[in-house]
Amino acid sequence: MTATSRAEKERRLTYAQAIREALAEEMERDPSLLLLGEDIGEPGGVFGVTQGLLQRFGEERVLDTPISEEAVIGAALGAALLGVPTVAEIMFSDFATLAMDQIVNQAAKFRYMTGGRTSAPLVIRMVTGTAGATAAQHSQSLEAWFTATPGLKVVTASTPADAKGLLKSAIRDPDPVLFFEHKLLYNSRGAVPADDYCIPLGEGRVAREGSDVTLVAYLYMLPRALKAAEMLAREGISVEVWDPRTLVPFDRDGLRRSLEKTGRLVIAQEAPRRNGFCAEIAAIAAEEFFPLLKAPIKRVCGTNTPMPYAPELEQFVIPDEERIAAGVREVLYNAVRAAPGG
Repeated sequence: MTATSRAEKERRLTYAQAIREALAEEMERDPSLLLLGEDIGEPGGVFGVTQGLLQRFGEERVLDTPISEEAVIGAALGAALLGVPTVAEIMFSDFATLAMDQIVNQAAKFRYMTGGRTSAPLVIRMVTGTAGATAAQHSQSLEAWFTATPGLKVVTASTPADAKGLLKSAIRDPDPVLFFEHKLLYNSRGAVPADDYCIPLGEGRVAREGSDVTLVAYLYMLPRALKAAEMLAREGISVEVWDPRTLVPFDRDGLRRSLEKTGRLVIAQEAPRRNGFCAEIAAIAAEEFFPLLKAPIKRVCGTNTPMPYAPELEQFVIPDEERIAAGVREVLYNAVRAAPGG
């Protein structure tokens, strides 16, 4: 391998750059692919993700829309139903509420209601989570809402490499995909292969090998889970961090393989505890893999409250690495106490 090719394979991009590269490569591959969204043109998106795409592909393919999520998703869905693959951006996932009819009642159900004769190759990029003092209407993590709607696929990319590979798969999928991107990950960096690659939807990955506990985390909770695992390693606790990468479809086999090694499960999410996707993961483990479990399942979640504006209160609401580590210790303690002679 030459020095140049090695550098290309080892190059590091930000999460935002990886998403932009995926969009550009897919627009080059498919000249019919459209982008729609508020401020995605000349401004390059409120978080700078689409910078340069208008200049490269023109205003007929990068459409800067009025401030109306209902119009954005309605137009994008209409194009998709005509066979034009489309990527729409909702700059804050909170505002998806304005387009719920198009997403939940229309996009999710066209294939089913037409007996498979019609599909909607639509990707909706959802900018999610808190970004530091963005308050209650701009900080929500709503992914669990959409996982409850049959017909929608839900992607939660947590690293630059995964963001690129999963987005390319989402764009090539014939059905609607909601692609969640966390605000606080946009500037994070990681190795991203230079070649054209896709990551199949429905395949999780082990982000850190371990043997004592499986710690499931995605989006911004993944780096916090990895920090918690590092802290616990200094205490002699071996934590396997597992990232599902997509919530629908969910990689049951990947979770099972991890639990076969560890026998214990902790799940971390930024969203509030009540009815979060953590509960679905816990239910899958309890119903399908109960014989593998050596201890009760533990959820470490955001609190059941609107997101406060004050940064100190915001950090109280969202799990940090200390709270995640405490959850792991609790599971291990319960396991030891329940063991014969423990």
